[in-house]
Amino acid sequence: MPTYQYLCRNCNYEFEKMQSIVSEPLKKCPNCNKNTLKKVITGGAGLIFKGSGFYITDYKKTDHKSSKHKESLPEIKAETKPKPDKKTK
Repeated sequence: MPTYQYLCRNCNYEFEKMQSIVSEPLKKCPNCNKNTLKKVITGGAGLIFKGSGFYITDYKKTDHKSSKHKESLPEIKAETKPKPDKKTK
Protein backbone atom coordinates (compact mmCIF):
# COMPACT_ATOMS: atom_id res chain seq x y z
CA MET A 1 0.00 0.00 0.00
CA PRO A 2 1.26 3.49 -0.78
CA THR A 3 1.96 6.07 1.90
CA TYR A 4 0.35 9.49 1.47
CA GLN A 5 1.39 12.73 3.11
CA TYR A 6 -1.25 15.09 4.48
CA LEU A 7 -1.12 18.74 5.58
CA CYS A 8 -3.73 20.54 7.67
CA ARG A 9 -4.50 24.00 6.27
CA ASN A 10 -5.70 25.14 9.69
CA CYS A 11 -2.90 24.11 12.11
CA ASN A 12 -0.13 23.14 9.58
CA TYR A 13 0.07 19.64 11.08
CA GLU A 14 1.82 17.23 8.70
CA PHE A 15 1.65 13.44 8.82
CA GLU A 16 1.84 10.34 6.66
CA LYS A 17 -0.84 7.71 6.31
CA MET A 18 -0.62 4.31 4.63
CA GLN A 19 -3.78 3.84 2.56
CA SER A 20 -5.08 1.82 -0.32
CA ILE A 21 -5.06 3.53 -3.71
CA VAL A 22 -8.84 3.30 -3.91
CA SER A 23 -9.42 4.78 -0.42
CA GLU A 24 -10.98 8.22 -0.11
CA PRO A 25 -8.54 10.94 1.00
CA LEU A 26 -8.69 11.89 4.66
CA LYS A 27 -10.48 15.15 5.48
CA LYS A 28 -10.44 15.50 9.27
CA CYS A 29 -7.18 16.57 10.92
CA PRO A 30 -6.18 14.32 13.85
CA ASN A 31 -4.56 17.32 15.57
CA CYS A 32 -7.24 20.06 15.47
CA ASN A 33 -10.28 17.90 14.46
CA LYS A 34 -11.27 20.22 11.59
CA ASN A 35 -12.03 19.17 8.02
CA THR A 36 -9.07 21.07 6.57
CA LEU A 37 -6.70 18.28 5.45
CA LYS A 38 -5.07 18.38 2.07
CA LYS A 39 -3.20 15.52 0.40
CA VAL A 40 0.31 16.71 -0.44
CA ILE A 41 2.01 15.61 -3.64
CA THR A 42 5.52 14.37 -2.86
CA GLY A 43 8.41 12.95 -4.83
CA GLY A 44 8.08 9.60 -3.11
CA ALA A 45 10.80 7.37 -1.74
CA GLY A 46 11.66 5.70 -5.00
CA LEU A 47 13.41 2.39 -5.17
CA ILE A 48 15.95 1.67 -2.45
CA PHE A 49 18.54 -1.09 -2.73
CA LYS A 50 20.21 -2.23 0.45
CA GLY A 51 23.23 -4.46 0.73
CA SER A 52 26.25 -4.95 -1.44
CA GLY A 53 24.19 -5.17 -4.63
CA PHE A 54 24.33 -7.40 -7.65
CA TYR A 55 27.07 -7.52 -10.19
CA ILE A 56 27.31 -9.04 -13.64
CA THR A 57 29.71 -11.63 -12.27
CA ASP A 58 27.07 -12.91 -9.84
CA TYR A 59 25.27 -14.70 -12.65
CA LYS A 60 28.10 -15.19 -15.10
CA LYS A 61 28.17 -18.55 -16.83
CA THR A 62 31.26 -20.65 -16.35
CA ASP A 63 33.96 -20.10 -18.93
CA HIS A 64 34.30 -23.25 -21.01
CA LYS A 65 37.80 -22.22 -22.04
CA SER A 66 39.20 -22.10 -18.53
CA SER A 67 42.22 -24.25 -17.70
CA LYS A 68 40.31 -26.31 -15.12
CA HIS A 69 37.73 -27.23 -17.68
CA LYS A 70 40.38 -28.13 -20.29
CA GLU A 71 42.09 -30.50 -17.89
CA SER A 72 38.89 -32.39 -17.19
CA LEU A 73 38.03 -33.01 -20.86
CA PRO A 74 39.82 -35.71 -22.87
CA GLU A 75 41.74 -34.41 -25.85
CA ILE A 76 40.14 -35.37 -29.14
CA LYS A 77 42.35 -35.59 -32.23
CA ALA A 78 41.09 -35.95 -35.74
CA GLU A 79 42.30 -39.04 -37.56
CA THR A 80 44.31 -38.29 -40.64
CA LYS A 81 44.08 -40.56 -43.62
CA PRO A 82 46.99 -40.80 -46.04
CA LYS A 83 46.34 -39.08 -49.33
CA PRO A 84 46.01 -41.46 -52.26
CA ASP A 85 49.04 -41.64 -54.48
CA LYS A 86 48.27 -40.07 -57.85
CA LYS A 87 50.71 -42.35 -59.67
CA THR A 88 48.89 -45.49 -58.66
CA LYS A 89 45.72 -46.21 -60.61
